[in-house]
Amino acid sequence: MSGVESTTFAATDGFPHNALVGVTSSEQTLAVQGDSRSVLPLASVSKPISAWGVLIAVERGFVDLDEPAGPAGSTLLNLLDHTSGLPFEGDQTQAAPGTRRIYSNAGFDSLGAHVAEAVGMPFADWMTREVTVPLGMQDIVVTGRPSAGYRASIEDLLTFAREVLRPTLIPVELRDLALMVSRTGLRGVVPGYGSFDDNQWGLGFELKGAKSPHWLSDTLPPETAGHFGGQGSFLFIDRSRDLGAAFLSGVAFGDEHKRIWPPLTEEIVARYGSR
Repeated sequence: MSGVESTTFAATDGFPHNALVGVTSSEQTLAVQGDSRSVLPLASVSKPISAWGVLIAVERGFVDLDEPAGPAGSTLLNLLDHTSGLPFEGDQTQAAPGTRRIYSNAGFDSLGAHVAEAVGMPFADWMTREVTVPLGMQDIVVTGRPSAGYRASIEDLLTFAREVLRPTLIPVELRDLALMVSRTGLRGVVPGYGSFDDNQWGLGFELKGAKSPHWLSDTLPPETAGHFGGQGSFLFIDRSRDLGAAFLSGVAFGDEHKRIWPPLTEEIVARYGSR
């Protein structure tokens, strides 16, 4: 990582845990706070990475977004955008597919199982062969649940952010679909932040929309895409600024994360968004 700025973000002052932060453009890492190769749990930041593996399977023709997957009446698309009706955990549906945005670990694990059957190998092997090795993600471990079980470094997350900003494994059009609002006007809960009448989501990526309060600064555009995780992690993509950023702490998400993340994300775009 020669030439990368080693920095400290003011917003993390007083944070009682280790705070690893990284910032990248579509071309190169811009700045890192802490050890860029330290491997920590991603929790639900696993989801957008898993979604990339699913989209590769779509592009290769192994699966189709409109094919049945998950509970009765659900499709692959429903699993990707949290509208399958499956709950956070478990297999008892809570709504008809396509009618509510129910954030679901179970849905993403079902997604992984569906793709694994279609490609003829365990989903972790597919992810390794088609995503992490081609991108050069050297530290990531993808043997856990597709929904929330991966571990990785800041360097890996910034590598993935560059792929989202300038895709090489899927067509730009498919990337754009993943980062567009899938089904507007659906009510749903963002864990830790409450219920929203229009809980916007893409395919594996949450979209900021007009949600407030939120883990992203209110100054970021509605199109900002990303995810945060229950082990104090986040990844966001701001295409308007050609910017991606990641955070790892390895401790359970709580009030301290909610306190520092909005000013931290604002500080990141203020310092690096105009480069």
